[in-house]
Amino acid sequence: MPEEPQENISGGETASTAARFTTSEAETRAEAVVNDLGERYWQKTYGGTNAFESLVRTILSQNTSDVASQPAHDALMERYGADDSDADHDLAAALASAEQSALAETISSAGLYNQKSSMIIGAAERICDEYGGADEFGAFVREEPATAVREALLDIHGVGPKTADCVLLFAGGRDGVFPVDTHVHRIARRMGLAPADADHEAVREHLEADIPGEKCGFGHTAMIQFGREFCSAREPACLDDPEACPLYDHCDRVGVSPESGAVVDPSKGAAEE
Repeated sequence: MPEEPQENISGGETASTAARFTTSEAETRAEAVVNDLGERYWQKTYGGTNAFESLVRTILSQNTSDVASQPAHDALMERYGADDSDADHDLAAALASAEQSALAETISSAGLYNQKSSMIIGAAERICDEYGGADEFGAFVREEPATAVREALLDIHGVGPKTADCVLLFAGGRDGVFPVDTHVHRIARRMGLAPADADHEAVREHLEADIPGEKCGFGHTAMIQFGREFCSAREPACLDDPEACPLYDHCDRVGVSPESGAVVDPSKGAAEE
């Protein structure tokens, strides 16, 4: 099984472990898709990342590529993270007291750096005030009911559903959490796993309802990789040859016409023949 590319993991370098599941007859088409993706890419369970760092990393990844957000994360950790001599260092406290202009300069490679620096400082202040620091916040994410954690995360300015779900998955290690990014949103609707006009939350609800909880985490990361390799927004592999796409037989190709080469967003209906 190939190693999972770290750029697919909004939670960063996760404490993931190999997982296995039985790929006997799936109960839903969505589960069959994840089974095939698991065979092609990887099967891992997630959890164990630092919850606050995972939150910061996912904020940095908003509206940008991993190629841009990773250097921003590395620079932030180098400037504000702990060194080997400070075992009691609290990243949340360090960022809560950070000067915004300095933080914005540090994370500039991620884009929208003024907005993101404000979000990060605000989140750090909130976590210090409400939980006491990064360690206590991590315990909350790991130990409290997932619905309560998600609700609390969504109440933090700058934290949307995908960010909250990534923290639940990569830091909390929660089953049944399927974060929806742009790749997942596009592929699920294009394949017919969710309604063509479904927003990100509706796609999440359909996937989490149709896929066993223990398969959601690696389904999320594998679907991202599949989107990058085979089912891109403008040039899905099926335009060249049905056999070029390993999931062709599972797909409704909503908004895609291999005959004409037309590709539109699934919400706009059938592509022109």
